[in-house]
Amino acid sequence: MTSERKDHYSLLGVLRDASPEEIKRAYYEAAQRLHPDKNKLAGETEIFLEIQQAYEVLSNPKRRAQYDATLPKEDASSRVIKYAIQYSRANLVHLDEPQLVYALLEVGPRETGERLPAPPLNICLLLDRSTSMQGEKIDVVKAAATQVIRSLKAEDIFSVVAFSDRAEVLIPAAFQPDRSKLQARIQMMQTGGATEILQGLDAAMREVRRSLNSKHISHVILLTDGHTYGDEQACLHLAEEAARDNIGISALGIGSDWNDIFLDALASRTGNNSSYISNPQDIQRLLMEKFNTLTNMFAEDVVMEFKQADDIRINYAFRLQPEGGPVAIENPLRLGPILQDTPLNVLFEFLIQPSASKADLVTLLEGALKVNGTAHPTPIPPIRFRLDREAGDAPQSDPPPSAILAALSRLTLYRMQERAREEAESKNYENATRHLRNLASLLLTQGEKELARTALLEAENMERMQTTSQESSKEIKYGTRALLLSAVGRSG
Repeated sequence: MTSERKDHYSLLGVLRDASPEEIKRAYYEAAQRLHPDKNKLAGETEIFLEIQQAYEVLSNPKRRAQYDATLPKEDASSRVIKYAIQYSRANLVHLDEPQLVYALLEVGPRETGERLPAPPLNICLLLDRSTSMQGEKIDVVKAAATQVIRSLKAEDIFSVVAFSDRAEVLIPAAFQPDRSKLQARIQMMQTGGATEILQGLDAAMREVRRSLNSKHISHVILLTDGHTYGDEQACLHLAEEAARDNIGISALGIGSDWNDIFLDALASRTGNNSSYISNPQDIQRLLMEKFNTLTNMFAEDVVMEFKQADDIRINYAFRLQPEGGPVAIENPLRLGPILQDTPLNVLFEFLIQPSASKADLVTLLEGALKVNGTAHPTPIPPIRFRLDREAGDAPQSDPPPSAILAALSRLTLYRMQERAREEAESKNYENATRHLRNLASLLLTQGEKELARTALLEAENMERMQTTSQESSKEIKYGTRALLLSAVGRSG
């Protein structure tokens, strides 16, 4: 085989033992993205034809068998991506009770001595201009959008959609040579109306899809300060469609009145996250941080397809870096991006039932990692993985790796605030207050005095008023989330 591009399995993004159904699904997903009716860029038609040829061979059992006979022995490693796994325990124990095991997965580019050029962007800013955004917030959003415009490269595709209870395309998706006209359109944006995110998200997705191609990083950045009502499920459905088209969605919530649980769910559908902006003056900085992250992409998303025994479960998964946030437990798992200079780190918590630990070798998880890397010139073949732990009659005495200990110490804080919020939502204010006070004590022991004070004040307010403060709960949630990022930095 003369090049990786001619590998039919790599082109479709499947393993060599993929089922006919998996091959068919992969072909349809690739064909939708690369069909010449949608993509006019040079080279796209050639890739589409190669994918068609790959499907014609692999969908025919006889031709597939003949093709497989020509392949060299499969290499378990990737020439592009490397991954490593650390475990909290050296082994499992034969017990008649459930056991927890933590695994820290790191996925990053192999060191080649050279940095790949940053791929161009196909980006849409989705800006809330509802009545609640009037004043300082909308002024800072305009300034932030203007700074993004000034940072665009000539090959970037850029669009802006403004929304309230209806959506308007301020800047249609296109290459944007005349920056002054774009800035003028931004400055003309006026506030008014209610917040309906579905209206804006639908329009933003249409703009990004107009220029969808495999050579650009496609992304929607949503800035909002309000709740959307009644259209959440439709928004989540749009996000699932976006994930299938390799379109990312990130959300920046301004102030305290937006629904962080919903925006986290929306962004996580595409392997991204939501961020909290407590002060309008921080809008410009955080928007540019997100923009700069997109320009530093090595891979937009790592998708984990897996098999798991019935008596073993992924209890929890949290992305530690490059962008901290919980990972929705579903198959496949969308783990998040890899940056040119920052690998992806995800911490898993596994619950092993007694029936599973009776074996001498326990497979926690196995499957494939699929990396969507626009920066790489050819498709990145899937990577097989398998997470195993030996089981014995007694635990081995090896201490947990320092990276696991650092992550777990901070993850405990984040999950404690999660439990406090869940108890408060169930009106169990006594339990919620206890969790917050315990959280404040742990934060103090780790030197986080301001965040500890916020947690303690929220506990006192909850005990007295039997309600929660949206502002304090967001400060605690995103504050403890940020601590996880710092834990990875110190342990690395």
